[in-house]
Amino acid sequence: MTQSVEARASKHDLELVALAAAGGREAFGELVRRHGSAVRALVRRMGADGALADDLAQDAFLAAFERIAEFRGEGAFQAWVKRIAARLYVKRWRRDARLDLVAEPSDPDPRPGIGEAGAADRIDLDAALRSLPAAERVCVSLCYGGGLSHAEAALALNTPLGTVKSHVKRGLDRLRARLAPGGHGSSAVETTAHG
Repeated sequence: MTQSVEARASKHDLELVALAAAGGREAFGELVRRHGSAVRALVRRMGADGALADDLAQDAFLAAFERIAEFRGEGAFQAWVKRIAARLYVKRWRRDARLDLVAEPSDPDPRPGIGEAGAADRIDLDAALRSLPAAERVCVSLCYGGGLSHAEAALALNTPLGTVKSHVKRGLDRLRARLAPGGHGSSAVETTAHG
């Protein structure tokens, strides 16, 4: 049995997908082992707490297993399952929060803690993402963490493309301001186009 575990661990994701599509639960289990933490991390960055992130990651992998034959290998398996998880989170988020992405309530200060000495000036990405208004956090997470284009995020959110682009731009601007030393300076977030 140890040998088969080692054999699975040495296989490429595409080989494991083919085995899983043929009914190999162990092969799919290896895919879950490899990519589960990345999927949970994405959903957490989008705003889910630990338990919800675990539930959504599990649901995403179940959906991926059921639809494994649809995976064509045109991109990375991890990106594919992350997109599934992101869409599941968005559905849950829209249902629970009933947030209107077009009319966002007043924004919190994008740079809390600025001017305080010591550790307050060192902010990690997760904390910076949590400081964003919900719509901006979800759009930035979908486009940069989930690997969706702006158009795919707009489709997943059932929101106009321009609204998604605006939320991403404002979110990235806030992240830059929050993550830059002293609240200003060089960019800490890559701004490649996802349009």
